[in-house]
Amino acid sequence: MFPTPQAVVPSLQARVHPDEWQTRLQLAACYRVFAMLGWTEMIYNHITVRLPDSVTGGEKHFLINPFGLHYSEVTASNLVKINLQGEVLDGSPYKVNPAGFVVHATLHDGLDTAHCVMHTHTTAGVSVACLKDGLSQSNFYSAQLHDMVAYHDFEGITIHADEGPRVLQSIGTRQAVILRNHGLLTWGETLPQTFAILWTLQRACEIQLATQSMGAAIPVPEAVAARCTRDALQFNPNHGAGEDVFEALVRQMDRNVVLSAGWRT
Repeated sequence: MFPTPQAVVPSLQARVHPDEWQTRLQLAACYRVFAMLGWTEMIYNHITVRLPDSVTGGEKHFLINPFGLHYSEVTASNLVKINLQGEVLDGSPYKVNPAGFVVHATLHDGLDTAHCVMHTHTTAGVSVACLKDGLSQSNFYSAQLHDMVAYHDFEGITIHADEGPRVLQSIGTRQAVILRNHGLLTWGETLPQTFAILWTLQRACEIQLATQSMGAAIPVPEAVAARCTRDALQFNPNHGAGEDVFEALVRQMDRNVVLSAGWRT
């Protein structure tokens, strides 16, 4: 049984580069936001962020959740720093789940702009991932993801490194990914951008699930969907790329004393 996170890992704030500490704060907040939204799967799934070159000197290191803790227990200090080989670099007493490391390391290494990677097993996400036709272009949210969605066929639990190149081939440059029979995955240049893409994909799946329970959906024409994606701008770094909405959710999470207590330690 794991002891409490605070008892295991004292604050790292004075012992790490300021840029790493800010990255840790943002990622820890994101785990707590996911917990608040109900996007959790007991102790499973992952959100990872690659550390900036100012911290690593050009090496590809990233932060991942300590395996065995619920998202609501993640703090800035107990996040685990690892390299592309899965080696723990910060002396953390926690292990890393191999099923998360393989896919996330693949994206952080293979996609230069994959600063952040998020993966969920929500009911709506897994349900759509199990549909033969996948995501339907039939609602306000899916229309904003026109030509942004990739699919990767299910190969089992993602613990085998040889799957990595096939994942990259499936994804190409598309930032919203449906892992067939498995769940949702998004990646982006920043954590807020990655969150905005995942939130939109999650909502598209939820609406599709509700619509299909009632009958056939009205399809959105290709031209209209393409215009929706151009007009939305919510993923564009020049227009904030989700920063405002993410910070609003962090403030909401902060007001929830039970979930927010201690995430900045």
